[in-house]
Amino acid sequence: MSENNKKTNEDKSSEVSSNQNKSETEKKELSIEEKLKDTEDKLLRSLAEIENQRRRFEKDVKDAFEFGSFNFAKESLAILDNLQRAKIAVKNDQLLKSNKDLDKFLENISIIEKDLITIFEKNKIRKIDAVGKKFDPNLHQAMAEIEDEKSEVGTIIQEIQSGYMFGERLLRPVLVGISKKNNTKNVEKEEKKEKK
Repeated sequence: MSENNKKTNEDKSSEVSSNQNKSETEKKELSIEEKLKDTEDKLLRSLAEIENQRRRFEKDVKDAFEFGSFNFAKESLAILDNLQRAKIAVKNDQLLKSNKDLDKFLENISIIEKDLITIFEKNKIRKIDAVGKKFDPNLHQAMAEIEDEKSEVGTIIQEIQSGYMFGERLLRPVLVGISKKNNTKNVEKEEKKEKK
C-alpha cells in the first residue's frame, strides 16, 4: 500500500503541478490575448487619429484654396468703390457738365465698372442687396437711423456703402441707414416752438 500511496501521492502531485502549469499557461495566454487586444485598440486609435488629421488637412487645403484670396478680394473692393465715387463726382461737377466729351468719359468708366463686377461674380464675389429688407446684423452695419413713417421699424431705407459676400463668407458688410418711427416728444417740442 505504501507503494500505492506513493503512486497516488505522486499522481496527485503531478496533477497539481500539471494544473499549476495549465493555470500559468492560461495566465500567459490571457496576458497574450490582453496584449493583443491592447495592441489592436492602440492601432485602431492611431488609425482614427491619422484619418482625422487627413480630414483636417484636406479642409485646410480647401479653405486656403477657396479663401486664400479673401484679403485680395476685400482690398479690390476699394477699386470698385472709387470708380463709383469718381462717376458721381464727375456727373456733379459743374465745369465738366458743359464738356461735350463727358458722356463718352462716363461711358468708359461704366464699362470698366461692369468688367470689374463681372470679374468679381466669376470669382464668387457678389453684392448684397439691402434696401427694403429687414436689418440683419450678420450682413449689415447700421450707420444711421432715419425717421420714416412709411417703413416698418428696422427696415433698411438707405445704402451708404455696398456690401459683398465671398462665397458663403461675408467679405464686407453693407453700411446702411435704417428706419425708425417719429419720436412723439420731438414732434410735441416742434409744435410748441411753432406756437411761440
